[in-house]
Amino acid sequence: MSLMPKTPAAAARASTEVQARGSGRLTLTRLLRDPASIASMIAILLIIVFALCAPLIAAWTGHGPTEQFRETGLTPEGIPVGPNSEFLFGTDQLGRDVLVRLAYGAQVSILVGVLASIVASVIGIAIGTIAGFSGGVVDTVLSRTMDLVMSVPFLLCAIALVSVLGPSLSLSIAVIVFFSWTGLARVIRGQVLALRHREFVEAARSLGASRTSIMFRDILPNLVVPIIVYTTLMIPAAIVFEATLSFLGLGIVPPTPSWGNMLADAANGSLYLVAWWMVVVPGGALLALTLAFNLLGDGLRDALDPAAVSKGKRA
Repeated sequence: MSLMPKTPAAAARASTEVQARGSGRLTLTRLLRDPASIASMIAILLIIVFALCAPLIAAWTGHGPTEQFRETGLTPEGIPVGPNSEFLFGTDQLGRDVLVRLAYGAQVSILVGVLASIVASVIGIAIGTIAGFSGGVVDTVLSRTMDLVMSVPFLLCAIALVSVLGPSLSLSIAVIVFFSWTGLARVIRGQVLALRHREFVEAARSLGASRTSIMFRDILPNLVVPIIVYTTLMIPAAIVFEATLSFLGLGIVPPTPSWGNMLADAANGSLYLVAWWMVVVPGGALLALTLAFNLLGDGLRDALDPAAVSKGKRA
């Protein structure tokens, strides 16, 4: 083994690699020591597996998500039957299997939540970084654009768009993205404003680095914590947005199942008074998924930035 001393550049690279590995390992250790974070990750994983297994559940039960069982799934009075050996989670007002519809509805909620949050995060990061780093007129225009978007009534805009274009999954995602990116953009803008005059940024400028290089190589790596935490917390908000749109008839088009339109079916004619499972099952799933993502976001924040948590406790 060579005993030759390392060059300064090699030593710096080795130190950086060790620090990166150590930081990631410490973050994972802190996260796994938090019971709430572990429980939330398990809950999210189970719901994702449940959604992916929707076709298998349909094949196992022999019930399609839109298939109606008016003889076995409804009482002689036309009331949905409760949970039993054939319909584990009961049926709805048309005799459809709530379990199967719940699984397919989970696919919609997870798809909309994750996809809309990722797209909104990309837009928010880009606009927030450009606004904070550029300053001046660019910052003013982009900041006023954020204020304008945040001042638009969410439901009024959704109703107007649906009345013109018609409800659809893509429209739901577009509406959620439109109203979600501004929050992260404001956070990123504030962080960039605090970082753009730091010593390492000035050093990069003095070495002739371009503005794009400084933004992507020097500033954005220092924003990983707020980006990860805020994006994680955006997912449950997007899921609730989609459920709200579907509940109001502005989202997923029936008979395609969605947790929102399943709740709307229960509210139609106060059917939930005689068929409690039509509210408890999709409502409980929606609550469990959003709560799990919120707890995971809090756990990630504490694990990635323990110094801020310690300051908060001392305060």
